[in-house]
Amino acid sequence: MFRIINFKSLLRYVAMITTIISIGAYEFLQSYWINDLSIVKVVSIAPWVAFLIIIAITTNFFARPIWKLFKKVNPALYPDLNGTWEGEITTQTGLVISVRVLIKQTLLETQINIHTETSKSLTLETTPTIEGGEPKLYYMYRSIPKDPDWSSYIGSTIFDIRKVDNDPQSALELSGSYFTDRKSTGRIRFKQISTDVDQDVSFY
Repeated sequence: MFRIINFKSLLRYVAMITTIISIGAYEFLQSYWINDLSIVKVVSIAPWVAFLIIIAITTNFFARPIWKLFKKVNPALYPDLNGTWEGEITTQTGLVISVRVLIKQTLLETQINIHTETSKSLTLETTPTIEGGEPKLYYMYRSIPKDPDWSSYIGSTIFDIRKVDNDPQSALELSGSYFTDRKSTGRIRFKQISTDVDQDVSFY
């Protein structure tokens, strides 16, 4: 799963499901409703069927239940990272900074917003991947300081994703080293505390 699902596979599945639903609709309507229904009329609904399927897999409301179902069938599927997270940044000088994070993820994209008391980081690019059987997340961001006199900067991180013990149940944790165009480095780590994607995690 890259961008959670392979895009070529997505197109194939959408085409296949659209065909099955369209033919099924034709057979149903011809058998129980309109005996002389032209198949051309039914085929004309195929674009709408495809549109609804794409909406279903690209919005959280529909995608997350589908994701959860597939995850039960295939536990190795990329984890659902949607929710609020808390953790810390440790700079190269040893300074520890508290962070709050909001992740919104569909089957096609991942948005990560990282907030501290002095800055906000917005997503430029994310690439979910699985390497050596382990899920990872490549993340590039723009950090915007609270102080307008400070300039923004760009950074990148490769997050390792793992489950950690967190009574009464395990929780997901993202951790990795970050590098910025200001030549600074450090470590960032945060843990999922909720699956709520509507919570305000900003400090200001």
